Amino acid sequence: MADTENKELSSPTNTDTATPPPADVPSMTPPDYAALIAAEAGLTKSAAAAIIRLLDEGATVPFIARYRKEQTGGAEDIAIEKAMERLVFHRELFDRKNVILATIAEQGKLTPELRAAIEQTTTRTELEDLYLPYRPKRRTRATMAKERGLEPLADRMWAGDDASGEPEEIAAAFIDIEKGVPTARAALQGARDILAEKIIETPEWRGAIRDLTWKRGLLFSQVVKEKAESKSKFSDYYEFSEPVAQIPSHRVLAILRGEKEGFLQQRIQPDPEEAKGLLVRKVETGTKPSIWKDELRLAAEDAYDRLLQPQIATDVRVDLKLQADTDAIEVFANNLRDLLMAPPFGSRPIMAIDPGFRTGCKVVVLSATGKLLEHGVVYPTEPKNDIRGTETALDRLFQKHPDISAIGVGNGTGGRETFAVVRQFLKSRKLDQPESGTSGAASGTASGAAPRPRVQAVLVNESGASVYSASEVAREELPDYDVTVRGAVSIGRRLQDPLAELVKIDPKSIGVGQYQHDVDQRALQKKLDDVVVSCVNQVGVDANTASPSLLQYVSGVGPRIAKAMVEHRDGIGGFRSRNDLLKVPGLGKKTFEQAAGFLRMRGANPLDDSAVHPERYELVERIAKDLGRKVDELIGDRGAISSIRLETYVDDSVGLFTLRDIVSELEKPGRDPRRDFEAVDFRDDVNAIEDLKEGMILAGTVTNVTHFGAFVDVGVHQDGLVHVSQIANKFVRDPADELHVGQKVKVKVLEIDLDRKRISLSIKAAES
Repeated sequence: MADTENKELSSPTNTDTATPPPADVPSMTPPDYAALIAAEAGLTKSAAAAIIRLLDEGATVPFIARYRKEQTGGAEDIAIEKAMERLVFHRELFDRKNVILATIAEQGKLTPELRAAIEQTTTRTELEDLYLPYRPKRRTRATMAKERGLEPLADRMWAGDDASGEPEEIAAAFIDIEKGVPTARAALQGARDILAEKIIETPEWRGAIRDLTWKRGLLFSQVVKEKAESKSKFSDYYEFSEPVAQIPSHRVLAILRGEKEGFLQQRIQPDPEEAKGLLVRKVETGTKPSIWKDELRLAAEDAYDRLLQPQIATDVRVDLKLQADTDAIEVFANNLRDLLMAPPFGSRPIMAIDPGFRTGCKVVVLSATGKLLEHGVVYPTEPKNDIRGTETALDRLFQKHPDISAIGVGNGTGGRETFAVVRQFLKSRKLDQPESGTSGAASGTASGAAPRPRVQAVLVNESGASVYSASEVAREELPDYDVTVRGAVSIGRRLQDPLAELVKIDPKSIGVGQYQHDVDQRALQKKLDDVVVSCVNQVGVDANTASPSLLQYVSGVGPRIAKAMVEHRDGIGGFRSRNDLLKVPGLGKKTFEQAAGFLRMRGANPLDDSAVHPERYELVERIAKDLGRKVDELIGDRGAISSIRLETYVDDSVGLFTLRDIVSELEKPGRDPRRDFEAVDFRDDVNAIEDLKEGMILAGTVTNVTHFGAFVDVGVHQDGLVHVSQIANKFVRDPADELHVGQKVKVKVLEIDLDRKRISLSIKAAES
């Protein structure tokens, strides 16, 4: 059964205020958070306690994961994030319990048994079920019946008091025309209204119907009458049902989107007779047999139909949506992580082209650090098809900038056509061959000069480039250029270093999400921000070249200090050591502790260009001295490094976790955890969906992974879908277990739907 513990603890329908308990109601003792989190996050209790303490002291997840391993037992950042999420949940649940205790105590209804039950709850659902009878209510049929003086009659029914006659005879005593009770039947009806509300507020019975709905309920959807003849992307759900316990998250979100857009109606319920029968049995078991049996049965059936079924359906719908949001956000986060950690081409001069048709293709040349050196326009595509003019322009740029080592072409409109022209150009000039450049019109290589490396043509995913080009960040970085030039620059920089460029764009604009606009936007934003922070700190950042957009994600920094860092480094001509960071206005010792190890700079101390934290410099110097070397001599000397006896340096402040990390950095300081760059070699004869034929084997790149499969770019503008059943010759539960965004794959074309522009692909068929 799904749990509602992830719901916002301050529900919009909750009118209570967070007041402390009255003086005569002692506050609860906080639970053992470390024990709770240890069990939920798979940690030892001591590790959980350390994580809680470090978080409370202001430490970030990346800092704890990297530099406090001894205290956390080497916990990974994912486990630390989980611990942080559960800590927030348990603290908010504890606060909510205190508010509820105070509210019930003020009503004079807090019994020792109720207090114990509230204190022992572990989920929000259980807690709110206990609180339901005491929650301030709107005017209901039950409250109106009480106002008409029918509560004593309801109490007699509930207690099984039948000493004085038949139901209608007893009810006749409550007739009061002035109060709106004209007959005995009206009195019985009012009493049943009171009992119906009492029944649904009994936590055990409410929980039983909730369990039944989760285990045996169905989610139904059907087309609204006005749309019955309309074809839409929701057609599969026009007459649809699936067990609540089995429906996958993407179908939940699809149905809810169809409802939002006015195509679908949906409802959630178990078999009504089974549910009512269960509730009737619960009431009969929980009350005394008496002449009121039929009245209690009617009250229970009414309680289910009128009150409980709609409420439980709403609860289950909310929980399904929360779970679907969680799943979709996790898919988005995993895809974003893979995209941000895509292999960089590296710090080398490149050319980048933002393709187009009528307005031409913007061409830019960037330095190794991404600085714009030159820009122009060529027209290799329709309507001009100026191939000769394009080649002449490219020849000129290669002569002026002989170090260009790649041409990145955006994969948007006109991308494949432009890419074909670029590949033909490189081939005709022999620039696409290793060590090319000793001859040819575009070589520009003087006699005796080093041969030019092979120039690669690369299709670059330009999703979000237009968003960047019109952004405030782009205007600040390239104030003297229009959006078309900025877009081309973004494409080029994305080739050089995807992480450094993509952090400038709202992740929701990158196109790797699943129903991203339908999920909880606050939860989505937080998760995506966490992913960006994790990736940035895993790779490390050059403090002297990074943009404020990148620096703000460094552990402990944030936008304000990032801007101050850039202003300070521009004023002093660059940071020469990590200690210079302490001179940045607003960057204090705590921020320095959190950030320094993730910031790189080349200077007098070689450790400043590594992931070794400044707090361990003295230790490294001692190790080097013990080996008879200077620190710069020790770096990269595998023989000397392998002779270090780590156990001799273990003490109360440092352990083997940190020492192993130090040794790893000494072997290869500042190593990049990302994979080596490798471009996809698309077929020259396949540029549009019309060029595809069933049975073709193509190279492609995974662009998006979902719960139902993965989308693959095969170079025809429209990504194809590899359904989960077509990923491998084995059962695949989750496509993310087999594929990741940016992965190079070989696929076979199974089916092409030109009308709907859909392409069905198979990985397993391509391998057989």
